[in-house]
Amino acid sequence: MTDDTAISLPMQRSIGSSRQVFAPRSASGAAYPNTTPPKSLYIHIPFCFHKCHYCDFYSIVDRQDRQAAFTDRLIRELRAQASYFPDLPLETVFVGGGTPTLLAPKLWERLLAELHSVFDLSEIRDGKGEFSVECNPETVDNQIAEVLAGGGVNRASIGAQSFNTDHLKALERHHNPDRVPEALETLGNAGISRRSIDLIYAIPGQTLEDFDADLEHALSLPIEHISAYGLTYEPNTAMTARLNRGQFSRAPEKLEVDMYNHCLATFDAAGFKRYEVSNHAKPGAECLHNMNYWRSEPWLAVGPSASGHLNGYRWKNTPRLDDYLKLSDRGFAPICDIEPPDTRRALMDLLMTSIRLSEGVDAVSARMTASTIEKQDQLCQAVQSCHDSGWIEHPYAERWVLTDHGFLFADRVGGELIGALLD
Repeated sequence: MTDDTAISLPMQRSIGSSRQVFAPRSASGAAYPNTTPPKSLYIHIPFCFHKCHYCDFYSIVDRQDRQAAFTDRLIRELRAQASYFPDLPLETVFVGGGTPTLLAPKLWERLLAELHSVFDLSEIRDGKGEFSVECNPETVDNQIAEVLAGGGVNRASIGAQSFNTDHLKALERHHNPDRVPEALETLGNAGISRRSIDLIYAIPGQTLEDFDADLEHALSLPIEHISAYGLTYEPNTAMTARLNRGQFSRAPEKLEVDMYNHCLATFDAAGFKRYEVSNHAKPGAECLHNMNYWRSEPWLAVGPSASGHLNGYRWKNTPRLDDYLKLSDRGFAPICDIEPPDTRRALMDLLMTSIRLSEGVDAVSARMTASTIEKQDQLCQAVQSCHDSGWIEHPYAERWVLTDHGFLFADRVGGELIGALLD
């Protein structure tokens, strides 16, 4: 879509993958005292066998010559972070990338053993917590599935994107769609019962009928969660460069809206309820880890390009593997960006993400926080304006919740709310 002030459909982006990693140090290297223990951990594994043209997450083509060195470095960073929280009980772990299942099984065994050594994963073992790994269907076999399940992984997310080979080719996705059900079966046989798939729509050349076929195929699979994203054209990606060269046309806005509405109705009829703009799950199968992101809970994270949130600080690891592999003091990763605690920014982050949830924003807390920066009136006026536009249900309720129409404008609503906090 060409106008970012107009309809803003679900974006093909994961907050966790774009803003994650731990930094118990200030910019000068001093330790942060008295931090609130986090309950989530993100791990970024950057290796891919091919760089998909739409992807803007940090990844590199894997030649298997640096996997061992990377795993060594990752373990050092895990130990460094865990030293601040001995025997920290984690409720969720999420491994993204890249293609995490490209990592050799023997290295996975080392990584999983280390996680159990330095963190308390008892809640995950007991089934109360969640340990997710992103998987490419072509990289899932019996060996990797058994290693993951044996190491406590209880949830897998398969990047299906589409079941139409022409549309996969348009995305430069190099997998056979027949491998998706095979991978799900392999993971299930290993004991990983919580399974999810990702879909992309508004692919160049895709029709509503094509997308309906993808939805029908997805719903025939043994899954409990589906993420469906409208294709976005991120800066500095090969797909955006091809678009700018006129090699194809993007999907019309009306078609994208029709696809989103059709997606919502189809999933709802099948028992998959929308709990975030682009995420749908059977009752109780919501992604707990991502919910922590959207609610602005603190989390740890390791790996190149990962970003984290702890005690009000947000930071990002270096997005270069060569720099990441260089040993640093006590094992921490080089940080390329850090934001110190700031009440205004924290509220802005919370509003932008939690407004996307079906549960909405805790309005009572948001108003109280806004009053501390003398912006309560402005924020309430913005909420009223969004209500008048038909985007927010009840401006004086205890939670600000999007209407069905408002979900089409979620990013714009978030922008209106955070704009009210700016001077």
